[in-house]
Amino acid sequence: MINPENAISRTLNAMDLIAERHKALSSNLANMHTPNYRRKDISFSSYLDGTSTPLETRLAAKMGPSPVTVSTSDEKIDAATELSEMQKNALLYAEATRRMTSLITVMRTVINVGNN
Repeated sequence: MINPENAISRTLNAMDLIAERHKALSSNLANMHTPNYRRKDISFSSYLDGTSTPLETRLAAKMGPSPVTVSTSDEKIDAATELSEMQKNALLYAEATRRMTSLITVMRTVINVGNN
């Protein structure tokens, strides 16, 4: 049986991690011409590995192989690549918010059925 509290908590954690990645990507864009700035990215698939919901499985597949870490690299920052990654990240966030909405709808339905 699905524990709604646990599902909401996991979805909220995923949303927080996606938001943190968005901050790193936007920082890359803002600092792409800053001397000695190193590109940052956040990958958190290990955090989501072994989860059973379709959202978390898709997130784990999309976000890369390492756990929740901020990685830096010396690669040159390409605005088109950063914007593309931000768009993918925004889609993942939208999917997570749909998942949260669905969970809340299920909980409301259960409460309403219990009141009848």
